[in-house]
Amino acid sequence: MAVDGEEMDDEELSQLRTMTKQDKLAKKEDRKARKAAKPNADLTANAKHLWSLARKTEISKDERTKHVKALMEAIRGHVKEIVFKHDTSRIVQTLAKYGGSEERNEIAAELKGSYSELATSKYSKFLVTKLIRYCPMHRASILQEFQKDVIRLLLHREASQVVADAYELYCNPAERALLLRDFYGKEVALFDSQKLGKGGLKSVLEGSTVERRRRVLSAVQENLMTIFNNPDKGAASLSIVHKATWEYLSELCGLPDEAEQERLRREVFDNCQELLAEFVHTKDGSRVVREFLARGTAKDRKVIMKTLKPHIEKICKDEEAQLVLLTALDVVDDTKLLAKSIVSDITDLAPSLSFDKHKLGRRVLLYLLVPRSPRHFPPPTLALLSETDAVSTKTSKKDPQVRRDEVRKAASGDLISCVASKGVEMMKDPGASLVVTEIMLFADGDKSTATETLLRPIRDATQDENWAELTELINHPHVSRLYKTLIQGGHYEKESMRVDEPSSWSGDDFAVAFFEAAGGHQKGEALVSMGSGSGAFLVAELANRLKGKPAGKKLAEIFTSEVLRELNEKDVKGRGVLLEKLGAL
Repeated sequence: MAVDGEEMDDEELSQLRTMTKQDKLAKKEDRKARKAAKPNADLTANAKHLWSLARKTEISKDERTKHVKALMEAIRGHVKEIVFKHDTSRIVQTLAKYGGSEERNEIAAELKGSYSELATSKYSKFLVTKLIRYCPMHRASILQEFQKDVIRLLLHREASQVVADAYELYCNPAERALLLRDFYGKEVALFDSQKLGKGGLKSVLEGSTVERRRRVLSAVQENLMTIFNNPDKGAASLSIVHKATWEYLSELCGLPDEAEQERLRREVFDNCQELLAEFVHTKDGSRVVREFLARGTAKDRKVIMKTLKPHIEKICKDEEAQLVLLTALDVVDDTKLLAKSIVSDITDLAPSLSFDKHKLGRRVLLYLLVPRSPRHFPPPTLALLSETDAVSTKTSKKDPQVRRDEVRKAASGDLISCVASKGVEMMKDPGASLVVTEIMLFADGDKSTATETLLRPIRDATQDENWAELTELINHPHVSRLYKTLIQGGHYEKESMRVDEPSSWSGDDFAVAFFEAAGGHQKGEALVSMGSGSGAFLVAELANRLKGKPAGKKLAEIFTSEVLRELNEKDVKGRGVLLEKLGAL
């Protein structure tokens, strides 16, 4: 029979349905009697009543404070007795949530010595996380109780999330080092507790003999293997494990024998290779996988790509994980395998990744075309990508520029098709317009259909004489910038003070096509409309590009002296540049 809030099974429910009213009353009284006979029955009943008042959502702050203090008074000295039960553990959690520092610190003090046990409880684990979060003065002492148990707790279904949240969300560097200490083995725990500080494994091994370094690294490896050999526990996805793994790989370089370094690195890789998809989403985990890519053989890299392939979309949208993809594009020599395993999956996602809401995902598309371009990749990202360069130059045989050309060629067909089918929609999005620009400038292949798609809005508005629609289009700075960049034939480089024109794009051809789409061989009203508004710089660049060509002469005829006089009277940004370029035709 269910007792104290426990659920009844099917047999008990069946019996209850067939009972008479007198039987039900008798059973209810019997249940009350059993509850009353339990230890702390009165305490539990009173605490539950006060708890129901304190946890109400629609009460004033003063009223909640009054109920919280009354609840704390009721359970003072009995916190340990009620915290492990499913129905009363919530009472203590409410105090930790709504109470002040006085109540929280009092609870933390009462539970001292029980935190490892609490972390493994299905009901009290949430309280431990709250106390770690809200009681900074007790945090270190709580974490110290986890010592010698961190590996066990990480492999525990309930406790692993407590340790993970503490490490990732609430600990400072010194407290993180405290949790990581268990990975370093008994020797470090006994003799180096004061030496750790915030430096981690590096500070422990600094100045160590080779033999001691081997002993400590062996202990770290043993603990890592314990986690890797229990993948069902989920610990391999936690950042504390990724940090310990990266520390281990980093300190292997301190061993004098390169063959020994490679053997130990190989042992770790062989045991965690199937788990690498769980590593890529953290800073240290991403660095671990990038190290394996940079130092690995062709076979190792193939295994890593196979492991990551089912998760490409998620990886593209994650800041740390995408660095792994970019590194793979930098180091893998077998570009045919790379195109089949990764590049095709990325280009399939181009219609969605391009848009502004996927700023991070857009970088992966751009890397296929313009890898490590400072125009799209900030210095911190470029610094992270360069971390594996020194190693990969020894393990990768193909010339980097040849590899980049082959990757770009493999991606070009799908990317050009994406612009041909969704170019208008992409052009109107601030983020996707950047992708369109780079595809048109740098992709290899026939871009005539894509060009026609991009010019369709200009052509349609001109044919319909819908100047309002045309003005609305050109008023978007990113649209005007896209057309201007394509007309000038490339990006303007400030350092060289000139336009860098790639061989894969002809600004002259696009300028003529734009001129025709805007009705240049007719009345040219669309061009006048653009030049008289926010498209002045665009028309100025068009005039500069068409100089000396038949279309240039026609453009000069469109901007008659009367049109120029009206333009000169308008307060339009870029007016002076436009008048100068038109005057040079």
